[in-house]
Amino acid sequence: MKKTFRIALVELQSFFYSPVAWLILIVFTLQAATVFTDILERIARDQQLRSSTSNLSLTFCRGMFAKVQDYLYLYIPLLTMGLMSRERASGSIRLLYSSPVTNAQIILGKYLSTLVYGLVMLAVLVVYVAWTSVVVEHFDWPVALSGLLGVYLLLCAYAAIGLFMSSLTSYQVVAAMGTLATLAALGFVNRFGQEHDFIREITWWLSISGRADESIGGLLCSEDVLYFIIVPALFLSLSVTRLKAIRQKSRWQVSFAKYAALFLVAMLLGYVTSRPRLMAFHDATREKQRTLTPVSQEIIRQVEGGLTMTVYVNALDRGLSSVIPRARKADMERFAQFTRFKPETRVKYVYYYTNPGNQGVERRYPGLTDLQAVGKISKAWDVDSSLFMPPAEIEKIIDLSVEDYRVVRLLERESGQKSFLRMFDDMTRYPSEAEISAAFKRLVAPPPVVAFLEGHGERDILDAGSRGYFRFSCNKPGRSALVNQGFDCVSITLDSAIPDSITILVIADARRPLSTDELARLDDYIERGGNLVILGEPRRLEAMNPVAARFGVAFLPGQLVRYGDDETAPTSNIASFSPGRAAPARPRNTVAPDFILPGMTREGARLTRLHESLYNVSRSARVLMPGCAALERVEEKGFRAITLLESNPANGWNELQTTNFVDDTARLDPSTGEVTRAYPVAMALTRKVGDKEQRVMITGDADCFSNERVGGVNSTFITATFLWMSDGKMPVDVRRPSPIDNRLFATGDDVKFARRVLVVIFPSLLLVVFLVIWLRRRGR
Repeated sequence: MKKTFRIALVELQSFFYSPVAWLILIVFTLQAATVFTDILERIARDQQLRSSTSNLSLTFCRGMFAKVQDYLYLYIPLLTMGLMSRERASGSIRLLYSSPVTNAQIILGKYLSTLVYGLVMLAVLVVYVAWTSVVVEHFDWPVALSGLLGVYLLLCAYAAIGLFMSSLTSYQVVAAMGTLATLAALGFVNRFGQEHDFIREITWWLSISGRADESIGGLLCSEDVLYFIIVPALFLSLSVTRLKAIRQKSRWQVSFAKYAALFLVAMLLGYVTSRPRLMAFHDATREKQRTLTPVSQEIIRQVEGGLTMTVYVNALDRGLSSVIPRARKADMERFAQFTRFKPETRVKYVYYYTNPGNQGVERRYPGLTDLQAVGKISKAWDVDSSLFMPPAEIEKIIDLSVEDYRVVRLLERESGQKSFLRMFDDMTRYPSEAEISAAFKRLVAPPPVVAFLEGHGERDILDAGSRGYFRFSCNKPGRSALVNQGFDCVSITLDSAIPDSITILVIADARRPLSTDELARLDDYIERGGNLVILGEPRRLEAMNPVAARFGVAFLPGQLVRYGDDETAPTSNIASFSPGRAAPARPRNTVAPDFILPGMTREGARLTRLHESLYNVSRSARVLMPGCAALERVEEKGFRAITLLESNPANGWNELQTTNFVDDTARLDPSTGEVTRAYPVAMALTRKVGDKEQRVMITGDADCFSNERVGGVNSTFITATFLWMSDGKMPVDVRRPSPIDNRLFATGDDVKFARRVLVVIFPSLLLVVFLVIWLRRRGR
């Protein structure tokens, strides 16, 4: 061991007497300082402009360390190119061969010197991390240490590769170029053999591209740490074998066999250590941002026994590109957070083709049969067309018509429970933690069932028109739809008793009154504590008031209107509400007077986390209710009632005369009882029925749930409604603690000072140290 340290010491002296090593260190310091101060300047500017800044520890570390990775790719080959090639070119290698040192001691000594030099480079980064800890409130040190470890492990791997390439030649430039070529090959190797299962696992593991990204992001994975042990060990072993071959003048066939054996052993170790069952991880972030939330972890723990995820891929679906054979590994990586907690999950891919019947195929491939279209698609994606089953074969396995033959995943427990996990028609496409957890939860507990009453002209969950309720309920490609957030949606009538399996009953805009028998069945459901959502409309009093009366609530005659385009209009405009005066003409492209923008009440904000968020944004964004009836509590029925949403008390009234707000003008007429005040437009009612709390919500508008109005704040209100109705069970709560490192103690002047110190003074000091050492060395 002493001989190894002695060789390392001699090599370190050679480094620090060499202008190349100092040049690398100075340029590295300058570039890292520039990156750091650029990030500092951007965040300081955002904070000065009152832009939102949060999670600054991770922002700094990710931004800086990600750039540093690119610099190491260029610097390490220059550093390692002379480790062995210089010895061979000068002939000093013969002195080493004749001395009592082994090949392993020579290689380890050389390698140890690069590791020490790497620690010096890491110390430079520690300076910037320490500076960050001073200027960032509640700096998260574990994240920074995780990132530093990732950078250092990457440097160690690069150094081992550079050392091996240096042992192959006596020309330093050739060694440097060989190192760059090897690093490039390791970066692109994961693109090869992805069509074959075993080869895919090997080449994906062997790739060094992005290998330190998880660590830089605050997540330490055993697979990555072991990679940075196995790969350097492989190249160090190859270097020792190379020296031994030169020393003993072995035949090239023998050397090649040894190289191949070492490579195969390393690949076998890599394959074994990358198996999910043998992997471990540690989330170094303070808020555990890089792993599943506790709620999701608990759901996964409940999924006991074996689990199979089968991905059904339709060649004629637009989602094919993300799940073709060569994209499988990237596809599976998106579910890594879940497979870490359920490592026994088996993943299968089933490829088929079936025309979904939505005319999309005909538009893209006019005049072609389905089989011809599949051939054209297969050729474009370089996939064997025989991979795709014909329609008759896939129908024998599973009926995918219920999923419109889209790319879909089927989760199936060994005990038989099944759940679909879908792709979505949005920018992200892939399911997030909330949707995946909801699908897993279906495997361990029956989902809440939302029943929509029909038979009286109510809104239809299969109607995709503007008035329908399809988008928020049964729209399978829609991420926020109830069916993708853990609910089942069905339509029912009151021809028979409401089943006990129904969790929530929705009565939306009935146009005809319920019969006496139907009201009796509804009363039975209410008496046993069933939850209800009742959505009314102006001019539906005859049909809806008998239902609302069960809870002591009435829809008032008339329709709410508002003045002006801003629900929070200044009180100086209230003068226009004098009796007989009409609201001023509405400017073009502004909100109509019968479009109500109610605000969330403080009481309503206490219902759920989503109601609270609506309350917090009520000054800038509100629920849109086009055509809304006011509500009134008229009788005590044993329910505790709170107002969820109410109109603005300053600039609105209940219009009792005007019904056409396009061709006519609403006028405030106190003689008919029209008064400017706050009117409830949504109420929440609760009571105890046995051991459970019965929950009812009544709104004066049904359009706010319609396809035309789904989106933005309205979608949040819909989700909040069913979150409350399901007693917080669905959607799954995937919130994390809010980051506390959100404040930067640095102004523009502080950034300028940091630039002077870190970009100018710090590299200059290193240059001065080098010049002093070089001059003293030259003087000797």
